[in-house]
Amino acid sequence: MLPTLSRRELLGGLIGTGLALRISRDGAVDESAARKFTVDLVCGNIGVRARLPEAIALAHRYGFESVAPDAGYMKSLSENQLSELRADLTTKKLVWGAAGLAVDFRDTESSFQDCLRGLPDDAKALERAGVSRMGTWISPGHNSLTYLSNFKQHTSRLREIAKALRDHGIRLGLEYVGPKTSWSATRYPFIHTMAEMRELIAAIDQPNVGLLVDSWHWYTAHETEADLLSLKGAEVVACDLNDAPAGIPIDEQKDNTRDLPCATGIIDLKAFLGALVKIGYDGPVRAEPFKADLRRLSAEEAVDRTAKAMKRAIELLH
Repeated sequence: MLPTLSRRELLGGLIGTGLALRISRDGAVDESAARKFTVDLVCGNIGVRARLPEAIALAHRYGFESVAPDAGYMKSLSENQLSELRADLTTKKLVWGAAGLAVDFRDTESSFQDCLRGLPDDAKALERAGVSRMGTWISPGHNSLTYLSNFKQHTSRLREIAKALRDHGIRLGLEYVGPKTSWSATRYPFIHTMAEMRELIAAIDQPNVGLLVDSWHWYTAHETEADLLSLKGAEVVACDLNDAPAGIPIDEQKDNTRDLPCATGIIDLKAFLGALVKIGYDGPVRAEPFKADLRRLSAEEAVDRTAKAMKRAIELLH
């Protein structure tokens, strides 16, 4: 028979293993607090211009748990400077989020190949810094390529990108764009749902390729908690968190007009985040509101407002 543990012993053991589950007053384990993902700051997403050291300082000051890396900045650093940057990150109890992919895979073949040649240098700089995640988005339509032609082109090009990243231990997350106003604006609609994106990922057939999920696209694609629960945590590389403007029908929402998490309550962020907890997602969750008035604020005000919005979202789990 297993020994009976006191409530205090159980709590101490859970914290010691890094699970940090909440224990309610009646002694039950509150699984909703067992999140593994980090609250992430991406300054560019909220209109803040900041070099990486400044972004790290802002993330620490306003209670974030991770911060977006910058391959361009990291490439400019010597080994000593990079060591100092990593030490600063550790001192501030932060980890890296996900980098952005700086390869133009949507245009001509020559443009793609030119960008692809620079990817190994970016990936090497990220690897030296300890970064292991990168993300990009897939355009939901094309005016000259049919769905099948576009699918084949994406499969081929993204496979090359994935192989270059895999050599440096970096995973690539792919984001679908959900709004009907986006995919219906082109002659040939393309991937705009989770199911379609998973088909593309399967066709790419590289172990380091997964999903970049976004509450906004999940909502505008008419998806549910069940869609998220169909995933494994390891399939999700990165995550964006947004709310939707009120008073606009779902199929009339426009991609460049969103809101901060919990601003309106239109998107069910409790279900969205709860599903991420249940599948064990352990990467960054960051706001990407495309909100004009946020971009008019000072850096400190914008980060502060974003931090408060993210805190409200996390509190939905308790």
